[in-house]
Amino acid sequence: MKFYKSKFPYIFLCLLLLSFAPNPIFGQLNQDFVVSESSKIPFFQPADSLHKGRFWTCASIGGAAYVSVVFGLSQIWYADVEREPFHLFNDWGEWRHVDKIGHALTSYNYTRLAFEGARWTGVKRRNAMWTAAGLSFALQGTIEVLDGYSAKWGFSVPDIGFNTAGIGLFVGQELLWKEQRIIMKVSSTVPTYPTDMLTSIDGMHTTTYRDRALSLYGKKFPETFIKDYNAQTNWLSFNIHSFMKKKDTRFPKWLNVAVGYGAQNMYEGFNYDWVEEKTGIAYQRDPDLYPRYSQMYLSFDVDLTKIKTKSRFLNTLFSVFNFIKIPAPALEFNTLGNVRFLPIYF
Repeated sequence: MKFYKSKFPYIFLCLLLLSFAPNPIFGQLNQDFVVSESSKIPFFQPADSLHKGRFWTCASIGGAAYVSVVFGLSQIWYADVEREPFHLFNDWGEWRHVDKIGHALTSYNYTRLAFEGARWTGVKRRNAMWTAAGLSFALQGTIEVLDGYSAKWGFSVPDIGFNTAGIGLFVGQELLWKEQRIIMKVSSTVPTYPTDMLTSIDGMHTTTYRDRALSLYGKKFPETFIKDYNAQTNWLSFNIHSFMKKKDTRFPKWLNVAVGYGAQNMYEGFNYDWVEEKTGIAYQRDPDLYPRYSQMYLSFDVDLTKIKTKSRFLNTLFSVFNFIKIPAPALEFNTLGNVRFLPIYF
């Protein structure tokens, strides 16, 4: 399953599982819930106890959205894909692992947003955490199962592994610190693709690197932001202040240090050859001309949730969009042996 197939993010689908929550999973869930008597809580303020109106609204919307997404994917996304009996698919190494880290990123942020949605309804912290983790795993797992019946892909064990890693990163921090000190983020800058001519293996057709990239990843920003693996950088953003023993330090609470990973010159999943889906035309490019390589980045970032305002709406907005890495200067280290300073990078 490719990262761009994840419809990121499903905001507030978290409460789907809550409406069917069994006690063995959620412990003393029913006994712990105390229904909020006030229905006049400001909309963007989390309830301090279970708010029935919010709970059932989110559960209903979440359930309907989940069913709609699964039905839509099965009827539209997979409609033109040949079906096969359930099978595994080993895509380890594809796209130089950018898509795998994208799975962890997506699962982490599914879980984070689901947790915050559950807390908004007044669900207790531990129950909200396990609910969010279960829902995130179910959402990603459902798409993997659908992939498992498609001839084009298959059920990917590495995808499930990285989905679990992303969920585990959230759950682990919640259990250790009851806060997210390490956040998974993403940024995207489409490179300038070369216009060098490529000739098909049969010598009958031509294309360019740029045309190949446009057909593979799309042209407009919303599409390239999700699909273009050459453009994507996935980040671990560390909040330094939260790791300091002296909390009264003057080090800014909102300033993070981020480590990123990306890759370049990927016009195919593996190696240096591909077959165009619509035409069946096969191409093979010179690996020495534009070699595939990986990149590591070191940069600054901002934890938007640490910027407190008097507006609950802005605080909520900052939290929702805290998966986007803030543009900042960066150092790049790549597997070609080069080191570059980038005055501004996104």
